[in-house]
Parts: sequence; C-alpha cells; structure tokens
Amino acid sequence: MQQAVDFRAEIDDLYELISPLSDDRLLVETGFKQWSIEKLIRHLHYWDGMAFNALVDPEQFQLDLKPAVKALGSGQPLPDFERSVITLSGKALVSAWRETSLQLAEAYERADPSQRCAWVGPDMSARSCITARQMETWSHGQGIYDVLGRDRVDSDRVRNIVILGVNTFGWAYRVNQLPVPEVQPALTLTAPSGELWQYGDANSTESIVGDAVGFAQVVTQTRNVADTNLVTQGDVAAEWMRIAQCFAGGAAKPPAPGERRKATVD
Repeated sequence: MQQAVDFRAEIDDLYELISPLSDDRLLVETGFKQWSIEKLIRHLHYWDGMAFNALVDPEQFQLDLKPAVKALGSGQPLPDFERSVITLSGKALVSAWRETSLQLAEAYERADPSQRCAWVGPDMSARSCITARQMETWSHGQGIYDVLGRDRVDSDRVRNIVILGVNTFGWAYRVNQLPVPEVQPALTLTAPSGELWQYGDANSTESIVGDAVGFAQVVTQTRNVADTNLVTQGDVAAEWMRIAQCFAGGAAKPPAPGERRKATVD
C-alpha cells in the first residue's frame, strides 16, 4: 500500500529531525497547545500503537480504547492520560516511538487497503487509517520544525494529506454544525515537484489556487490561510479555508494569523 510506504518516509524524516535532540531540548514547548516536543512524540507513539492493534488485534484495540474514552470523558487532559500509559521520556521515548511506527508501517504495507479498522469514531479502511497516521505525523512534525526554526523539504507524498483534506470538505461543515454547500470549490494546487493537482468541481465559480503544502497546512490547522499563498475566490472557498479540519474530534479552532510560524533561532 503506497500510503504505508509514504507513512514510513514521513516517520524517517521526523526521526532524522528529532533524534539528535537532548532530553532537555525535547521539553521545549511547540505552538500546538503549548505541548512540548516530547508530548507530541508520546501522542504519536500512543496512537500509532492503537492503529497497529486496530489492524492486527481488534480485540486488544477495544480493550485499550475503553480507558482512553473514560479518561477523556472525565475531562482528563489527553497528554496526562497518554503519560499514564507511556511513561518513557526523552530519547528512550523517541526510540520507542520509532520502533512502533516502523512496526505500524510494515503491518499496513502488507494489509488489504479495503480492510475495515475500528477507531475512536466510525471505522475506516486500512488505507484511510494509515493516511490519517501520516497526516498526524506530518502535522505535528510541522510544529516541531517550527519551534526548532527549521524549514521542512516536502515531497509529493503530501498528496495523501491533500486528498484527505478534499475528502473532508463536508465533514468540516458538519462538525461546525453548518449546512454543507452543494458545490465544492475547484482546487488547483502546485505540488512540491511542480506538478499541478486539480480537485473539486472544475465548473464551480468558487476556487482555491496555491501550493499543495499550504492547503495541507490549512486543513491540518498548522497554519492560518492568511499565512499561506492560497488565493480563494468566492464565499464558500473562503469559508472552507476558515473552518477546514481534516481530523476527527469536535470542531477545532484554527490558529490565528501569524500564531503558528517558524521560530527565529540563533
């Protein structure tokens, strides 16, 4: 499954970025809810493990899901719950995350893309599940790149995240309790390779034009649309980019303009 191969490449890039960091440096807070790099890696580690069991051991997945749902339902902060399950920290945590994520990639590379996998919300295909893991890795990785003052060199595997963003057009409206527009805006996006990707209704008077990476940043809420080069035409296109959300859960508030950006590091 190509999406699993792309996920493996995503974790390789993130591991290369964070593996040289000291334990103290891993405690630096990112722009994502002030979670530290360590909290983000623990978060990825926990849910990568859950995605592995969702594919290969559904019964264990359901057993592990119950305490997670109970904790979140009681109002316990997600990082606190994840720390209660995964007590590793620092470089030991980074190594454990990498081992789990590689195991996850290998399992999904061999999987039937159409196999159904249970999740926190509705179940989904194995293809969608591993794409979601790539999206999480890529989006939280952006926060780490930002706080370290580093520029990420993206590849065309970002297309998986773009497609996820396109496919969740209706979800972004429903989760915000808004009526879903009848016509989806036309997208013309430039890939990192320079290739043009087009989605949506080509005959629509609503359109979004710009970089594919910028679109992926908006739908994952790692950037405000004002901090990208995306150009919208029409009310629906502008509204979608204000509320876009390609991940599950309740309605999330996108970052304000300039709130999430690369730090200036000496």
